[in-house]
This record gives sequence, structure tokens and C-alpha cells, in this order.
Amino acid sequence: MRCDFDQDINRCGTDSVKWCYYHADALPLWVADMDFRSPEPVIHALLERVEHGVFGYGIEPPELRQVIVVRLRQLYEWEVAPESIVFLPGVVAGFNLACQALTRPGDGILVQTPAYPPILHAPANAECTRDEAALMQEADGRFVIDWEVFEGAISERTRVFILCNPHNPVGRVFSVDELERMAKICARHAVVICSDEIHCDFVYSDQRHTPIASLGDEVQQHVITLMAPSKTFNIAGLHFAVAIVPNHELRERLCDARRGLIGEPDVLSYVAALAAYRDGQPWLEQLLRYLEANRDFVFDNVAARLPGISMCKPEGTYLAWLDCRRAGIPGNVHEFFLKQSGVALNDGADYGSVGESFVRLNFGCPRATLTEALDRMERALKAL
Repeated sequence: MRCDFDQDINRCGTDSVKWCYYHADALPLWVADMDFRSPEPVIHALLERVEHGVFGYGIEPPELRQVIVVRLRQLYEWEVAPESIVFLPGVVAGFNLACQALTRPGDGILVQTPAYPPILHAPANAECTRDEAALMQEADGRFVIDWEVFEGAISERTRVFILCNPHNPVGRVFSVDELERMAKICARHAVVICSDEIHCDFVYSDQRHTPIASLGDEVQQHVITLMAPSKTFNIAGLHFAVAIVPNHELRERLCDARRGLIGEPDVLSYVAALAAYRDGQPWLEQLLRYLEANRDFVFDNVAARLPGISMCKPEGTYLAWLDCRRAGIPGNVHEFFLKQSGVALNDGADYGSVGESFVRLNFGCPRATLTEALDRMERALKAL
């Protein structure tokens, strides 16, 4: 299987949020879906299922749990019992469900800022307070945990910590030492960790992803892990996610909270997930090489061509977090690039107050698209 990630696929007129939200001439490098054709085994499995022509209520494929168990063992040396797996229609639904299941109104939910906007909004959805622990930026632009701030943000009301690893938007892949320290602090304060690991497959050659729950049985008893094939295999429109909950009591509370509100994935989602996890690895390995080259391309061009803008190379994800504070851009940075260059990026202010004057750039696209976007951004900055 040889994949052409340089292929220009026209997504206009396909009801794509990414390509239809802004004006027709805008280059969208914002919402986190990629502009690549999904793996052929996934497309083939879906076509075969559609040809059947009957789309009644679905049930999980018999081998899906075991495929996931084997995958977790091979990638992370993490032994997971099949009954620990709960299927959901999305990771966002998963961490909101965990907040509803594990808190009462007035409790606290810990988040690390800047944070993916749905994570920021989850505490309010559960009528809880948002306990913020801002990441600390080092001189080289890399974000790290300020341990005093992290533990200081936990109060006697804090019940849940929503961990995002690899981190969206800053691209950190937290080390084993960092994960162990976070786990110990949360255990000391009786805080359950809900770990959003949707970008776990996007980790580059000098890094390794470690699920926080894989650190040992004592840790995993206090963790709900959320993963999905959606970002990995570019099938986000087919809503499917996996919650891994080894603790029986936590799993029961999660399942009780979903009843009548959050259903199972649909029949096509199950088909796509099984095909992706079972047969999509060769495609993913090629994709990771392409994305790593894209990451380096963006990093080099930002440094050479976008004065006053900097970024730290993401250790994971296909998202670059651009620091525009020294670029002299008047007003909102997102609006500036949209209006002056026709490049649609994510507004850093949506990730919390610490994200103001940042933008998030999605480099999960053909190199030619990145080249044009960076050309446009360079011209807009030169015109200031």
C-alpha cells in the first residue's frame, strides 16, 4: 500500500465543516481533521457494508474488543480486559459524560490551560467550577507543568482532572515522570483522571506515548482513558470512541450516566473502526512520516519567513501552536490572518486567556496547501 498524501482532494461542496465554514477563498488550517483520503481498507469495508443496503440498528463486531486489546498490548505493553472497554460516539461526549457521572453541581474540575475548547466548557456543562492550572512556557517556547500551580489549583471540591495527552493545542507528549507525578498528586487528593488521548497515535520519532493508566494497576483504578480512531484514520465524521475503564465501579457510574442520553456508535461507525484498527497500520506509518516532514516544514518556514512569530516543534498531534505576541499584529491575530491573508486558523483566545495572541495551525494537509498558506501569511505580515 503506497499512499499519496500530496494528492489535492477538493472538499468544497462536500458539507465539510472545515472547508465550508469560512468564505470560499479561505485556506482552512483550523479544525482538526486532515485533508487526506482515509485508508483503503476502511473505504472498502464501508463500501461493502453500504452495498448490503440495509441500515438497521447495529451491534459491535464480535472481534472489535479483542482487536483493541491486542493493539494496546502491542503499542503500550498495556494489558486491558475486554470488559473494561466502553464504546461511545465520541471523545468529547466521553469526557463530558465522565464529568456528569463523577461530580455534583458545585464540585471542581481541573484543566490545564491553554486547553481544547470543549475541555474548557466541560465543567460548566456539569455545573462545576473550572479549576485552571496553566502550563508554564520555557525560554525555548516549550510548555511544561508548573507543579506548584498544578497542585495549588486542586481544592477540596475538585473531583476530576481532564488530562489531554498528547496535549491540544501545545503539542506536548508528557513523559513517564510527568505522568507519574500527576497521578500521585491526583491520588493524594482523591481526584479521578479522565485522560483524553485522542491524538495518541500522532507521536513523532523522538517521542513515545504512554497512557497514564498503563503506569500500573493502582493508577489505572482511578483513570478513565478515552481514545478513538477518528483523528488517527481521518474518520472523525463517523462518530466512534473507546473508553477504557478498568475500575468496575467507575465503569458502572459512567454507564449509568449515559442511559437515555448517549447511545452506541452506529453500524457504519463500527465497520470503520474495526477496519481501521485491524488493517490501517501500514497507512498510518506512512502518514506519520509525511506529518513529521510537514511539522518540520512549518517550523522552518515560521522561523525564516514570519517575523515575530515563533513555535516549538510539537512532540505529538498535527497541530502547531504559533506565538504571535511579538509580531506587531493589530487586534485579533486570527481575524488578521483571515482577513489579510485568507488563511483560517484557530483563535488562541478560545483556548483560555493564556492563549491570547496565539493561533493554532493544522498541518494535516498536502505540502502544497501549507506552502500557499505560509506564502499568504508572509505577505500579510510584510504589508503591516
